[in-house]
Amino acid sequence: MPHLADVARFARSLTRDRSRADDLVQETFLNALRGWHTFRAGADVKRWLLAVCHHTFVRLSRREARYVEAPEYDPELESFATANAHFRAQQSGVADIAERMDLSPALERALAALPAHFRGVVIVVDVEGQSYEDAAQILGVAVGTVRSRLFRARRLLQDMLFEFARDAGFDSVRVHQPPSETP
Repeated sequence: MPHLADVARFARSLTRDRSRADDLVQETFLNALRGWHTFRAGADVKRWLLAVCHHTFVRLSRREARYVEAPEYDPELESFATANAHFRAQQSGVADIAERMDLSPALERALAALPAHFRGVVIVVDVEGQSYEDAAQILGVAVGTVRSRLFRARRLLQDMLFEFARDAGFDSVRVHQPPSETP
């Protein structure tokens, strides 16, 4: 029970819905009780519970036909697209503006818009601070899958946050214009 808050926070980040998160937490602890015999003495209980939560979420999502496997992309093209987006944002001034903005609301919306398999890896690694190896165990995927999903998720988040900055009215014309002088 000392990790209930951590599991609940993780469940909310996966489901993006309070009611579904409550159901997921309950199902997680039921599954943990049923599978307690699989827990290795001396192992990290929090990591084990997060893994049970993730596996429960995936199982429920598949049952609801909402889980979508990550498509295979060309890593070189993804790297080029990331560098290109960063270059465009730097050139237009959007990156500088984005660094000075409170992006909490935009980040919440962007995380909610990510497919669950990307959102899960971002939450486990970037929010929960787990290593790639631990994230792989929690999510039940290979370390390479964690790395590629995290790369793609961060790329998608980057695009969404730059779009937020542009939608907030920070376009390249405003950024590059010097302040007008008042007589």
